[in-house]
Amino acid sequence: MQDRPTIDELLEAVAGYLRDDVMPNTQGRLSFHARVSMNVIEMLRRELATMEDHLAREWDGLDHLLGIEPMPPKLAAVREALMRRNEALCERIRKGEADEGPWRLAVLSHLRRVTLDKLEVSNPGLAAEYREPGDG
Repeated sequence: MQDRPTIDELLEAVAGYLRDDVMPNTQGRLSFHARVSMNVIEMLRRELATMEDHLAREWDGLDHLLGIEPMPPKLAAVREALMRRNEALCERIRKGEADEGPWRLAVLSHLRRVTLDKLEVSNPGLAAEYREPGDG
């Protein structure tokens, strides 16, 4: 593990440089690309800060919908398993299992929560508009 600067501190420094030094002193295409780059870095910072909670919340939601399964200990394995589990959920939805009844409500609740988590990374302002009390 690296000490300081942390990953977040490094990303914050680059984003600050783009925001405070490059964008105000450039125009047109260069300024636009600096803004896009800064936004990407800020998204990375948010994803790194929330990744553990978001992955655990998605895993827990899929446990409730598909049955309990142990979460793998390594990040790459978690991502791969989430893809597999989400494919299983999609297949059940395609088969019409979520067309009505209590499982439908559970699926909709899970999808809303996961979508808001993703939106929190990509567009936190918009996510805040849609969050309700009790939303993760």
